[in-house]
Amino acid sequence: MACKTAVQFSDVPLLDQVNDNAASLSLYATRLPTGLDVSNNRKSLPKFMVVGHRGHGMNVLVSPDKRMNAFKENSILSFNNAANHPLDFIEFDVQVTKDDIPIIFHDNFILSEENGIVVEKRVTDLTVDEFFSYGPQRIAGVVGKTLLRESHGQIVGWNVETDDHSCTLQEAFEKVNRCLGFNIELKFDDYIVYEKEYLIKILQIIMKVVYEYAQERPVMFSSFQPDVALIMKKLQTKYPVYFLTNGGTEIFDDVRMNSLEEAKKLAINGGLDGIVSEVKGIFRNPSVVREIKESNLSLLTYGKLNNVPEAVHVQYLMGVEGVIVDLVQEITTSVANIKTTKAYSESEKKKKLLIEGEEGELQVTEITDKIELAFLLNLISQVIQH
Repeated sequence: MACKTAVQFSDVPLLDQVNDNAASLSLYATRLPTGLDVSNNRKSLPKFMVVGHRGHGMNVLVSPDKRMNAFKENSILSFNNAANHPLDFIEFDVQVTKDDIPIIFHDNFILSEENGIVVEKRVTDLTVDEFFSYGPQRIAGVVGKTLLRESHGQIVGWNVETDDHSCTLQEAFEKVNRCLGFNIELKFDDYIVYEKEYLIKILQIIMKVVYEYAQERPVMFSSFQPDVALIMKKLQTKYPVYFLTNGGTEIFDDVRMNSLEEAKKLAINGGLDGIVSEVKGIFRNPSVVREIKESNLSLLTYGKLNNVPEAVHVQYLMGVEGVIVDLVQEITTSVANIKTTKAYSESEKKKKLLIEGEEGELQVTEITDKIELAFLLNLISQVIQH
């Protein structure tokens, strides 16, 4: 994407006020008593985090499971309902409008119906007022443009049980319960090659809002776009930056996006704080968890399997440091039970799991826990098949 003029770092105020020693999240969140310890170059999370995906959970509009459509995703309503559960962070997607306002919205395109025809517009081509004209409106009695979404190949109405209007990043900082940290995904189109000057401009616009409104709230950044993660780490040192990866479950032209090994290399060379991987990538290559931790990086995961309590339990045992989930009530309850379970002695029988390795061969690893072995074997089998 072209940018007409190069943007200098000095163009945005506050960026030169970053405290290089202010990276510890322990100074901020009431639910993070130990926070993020970066002493002695340690960049891992000392406890198992649960992060609400797009707030209370993403919307799957064709799902018969009402929990996937309870609250409008990426909205103030969803964020504050997520705060009713013992989450550490909420994750949401930030893009910047045509008139330079950071807004919270996941999809690259916004869909509506005009004169019986489905019309799509790129979110970043809209002004903030144009963006707000879709869906529920802030003023009672005012009807916005219909808001549609593509879901599993179908164009459907964006219908949820409890709807809400869209919001800006600034509004999230101002209106969301301060017990929650923000995992801000820096959202860009995976299939566009962006110019560096454009990326710098957009990230500076986002950082200006963060520095002005975050106050004591813990914040971390993540992005699937490798250059975005690297640039954000160079722009500031106050907040951790994570690289998001599909873990090899999807292939892109940019090889840095295609495997956990490439993600680890990028994170190490770029001085990033950690990796967020699709959970299937972890299950298919379990040894990578140890490798990432030995590289002084933190590791979180996302994906549908993170809505299965037993899959989350397995990751807890593997050493993964946090999970991004949709079913926040169920998973926070499950994790609380995991953490309060009495530790078992070293003499307890170790159970073996068969897990698919990088080349497809079955590898054997050992865990010690009360989880039923039969269920775990069935779980891993399902992972391998999908």
